[in-house]
Amino acid sequence: MRHFIIVKLKDPKEKAALAGPVQALFEQTLAIPGIHEVQLHLSCSERPNRYDMMIEMIMEPEALPLYDVSEPHLRWKREYGSRIEAKAIFDCE
Repeated sequence: MRHFIIVKLKDPKEKAALAGPVQALFEQTLAIPGIHEVQLHLSCSERPNRYDMMIEMIMEPEALPLYDVSEPHLRWKREYGSRIEAKAIFDCE
């Protein structure tokens, strides 16, 4: 399945500076059995009604509960949660 985390930052100017650390953090999830691929996409639009980044993960559905309790996911919430204005999660085949 594809698991998308779509994020609107409180300060969109941080987008470029956060890209590397966020990518590195999510690459750690590749150690979780069933997670196969991680990609970070940054918005190419600066419009105020746009979201800033999208994290795309390709995983087996059974990996989702393992991801939810993983250190990278907990660290994502702990270290980046205060920088997020809005977030949407979307799963699909």
